[in-house]
Amino acid sequence: MINTSLALTYLYLLIYILLSSGVILYNKWVLSPKYFNFPFPITLTMVHMGFSGLVAFFLVRVFKVVSPVKMTFEIYVTCVIPISAFFASSLWFGNTAYLHISVAFIQMLKALMPVATFLMAVVCGTDKLRCDVFLNMVLVSVGVVISSFGEIHFNIVGTLYQVTGIFAEALRLVLTQVLLQKKGLNLNPITSLYYIAPCSFVFLFIPWYMLEQPQTDISRIQFNFWIFFSNAVCALALNFSIFLVIGRTGAVTIRVAGVLKDWILIALSTVIFPESTITGLNIIGYAVALLGVVMYNYLKVKDVRSSQPATPERISDRAAKDWKFEKKPSDIYVPNDNDGKIGGSSGANNVTSEKMVDEEAPLISSSRLSHIGRTQV
Repeated sequence: MINTSLALTYLYLLIYILLSSGVILYNKWVLSPKYFNFPFPITLTMVHMGFSGLVAFFLVRVFKVVSPVKMTFEIYVTCVIPISAFFASSLWFGNTAYLHISVAFIQMLKALMPVATFLMAVVCGTDKLRCDVFLNMVLVSVGVVISSFGEIHFNIVGTLYQVTGIFAEALRLVLTQVLLQKKGLNLNPITSLYYIAPCSFVFLFIPWYMLEQPQTDISRIQFNFWIFFSNAVCALALNFSIFLVIGRTGAVTIRVAGVLKDWILIALSTVIFPESTITGLNIIGYAVALLGVVMYNYLKVKDVRSSQPATPERISDRAAKDWKFEKKPSDIYVPNDNDGKIGGSSGANNVTSEKMVDEEAPLISSSRLSHIGRTQV
């Protein structure tokens, strides 16, 4: 007898892995001079943000699928604008990296995400510098360095773009945790896109006007409406698939799925893009980095479990909250005594938000994710 709920969970995981891998490979194909030859990453990112913001507007204002949150001018200026700025920066730098380095090497560099998030959390005061976690971060960094030495087509410009994008995303996640949760806001994927996508579009317009607009000679640009439309739809669908996966699985399952996706993506990229060559040193370095990430994830999950004992009352309360969220998404979340405090060193909020991040998704609210056990973007 097949468990329908379990089968549905695995189906969501499969959809997430396929969409995430597909969007990354699609972006590489569109941007690469060897294929579709649209070397304008800021323009492509603006297409994603514009489309996502437009869809969110119709869902919130026209079809009223969800209600907008009680957004004040003060919250918008102090929270939404800085978060949108770093979100736009992470997408801009991450997509620009596709012009210079391979998809496989980009995925290896993304192993630095826990390192960047941990460092930003320590700087912002949402996490404490611990010896065991620090040693894991050193192990991850050493693995990435080894993998970089093994990269045949190593490009310093592309590597700097990717690493800068990773740190921008890490800072965006920490700011989301500090700013939005401190205000008691809980944005679901639709309301996140509704508020943040248009603001990110505006921030992207500035570098686009300075860097890409002078180069956009219409006679040289291959513009295919269906390619850009399908690319934006895939990016938007990825955002919602992440939300579905998070609602049905735990932290460990999502982490394992993310690691599996990275390996699949590295393997697929070498087949689809023949110029992506993987060396033995690449694999050794990535394996070392992955070992550090796995150990780090284990420590974080262990911290969450130790700080939140699984009492019957807690389980029933959590189940009731999750059921209520699935039935009617709550736009305002007011922390109670059982939830961690921002800026403290205990509870779920001590676990930084790098767990479920997909750099290709338009946006997923980390305030909601930390509430259901998330420990990223």
